[in-house]
This record gives sequence, structure tokens and C-alpha cells, in this order.
Amino acid sequence: MVIDHIGLKVKNIEFSASFYDAVLKPLECTRCYDDPEVVGYGPADQAMFWLHCAESASSRTHIAFTAPDREAVAAFHMAGLANGGRDNGLPGLRPDYGPSYFAAFLFDPDGNNIEAVCNRENV
Repeated sequence: MVIDHIGLKVKNIEFSASFYDAVLKPLECTRCYDDPEVVGYGPADQAMFWLHCAESASSRTHIAFTAPDREAVAAFHMAGLANGGRDNGLPGLRPDYGPSYFAAFLFDPDGNNIEAVCNRENV
């Protein structure tokens, strides 16, 4: 199965978009669609990750973003903490997930568990 896109409901679209601008930048993903109620991220003109403004954003979702290298995982985590996210797992190897699974976890402003992962040896 391949996922074409995914969307999250957020309470404050401006604050959440600012947060995701920061954490997705090290992962080479940028804002490519923007209006007052919806923001989309992806490469160039291909939004794959969407934020939708909603009064209630009560679902707690887990999303893992692919990072190009371990430095990007660390930059994702630092950017998240600096922009309103909460730590849910420092950057590091997770050998229980796999021998080269290097990841960091954050709670976004709405409590979703987001992750950046590089699953390659020595990058």
C-alpha cells in the first residue's frame, strides 16, 4: 500500500504552520499550498502533508517523516523544540526498531506524535 497524502486537523493553523515550516525544512519538505484554512507541504508543487483548521483537533496521530540523514533528524528535533513542540524522544538509534533506525520524536502543538527517521547506516 502506498499513501498519496495525509492530513491533520489543527486548532491554530498559523501556529501549526509555523511549527511545521520549521520541522519539515531539514527534511527537505516545504510549504507549497497556503490559504487561511488549509496548508500543504511537499516537494515543489506536490503537497502530500496537509493541515486543516478545525475547532477540535482531538485525534492523536503518529506520523513518521523520512529524513535524508541523521543530521536532519537532529535538526528536525531542535526546530520542533524551538517552535512550540514538546520532546517525545531525543535523536538516537532505536535498535529495537532496527539496527540502523535513527529517529527523534516530538509532540506537535496539537499533541500529535511526529517523528523524523533515517533508516540507513552511517548517514
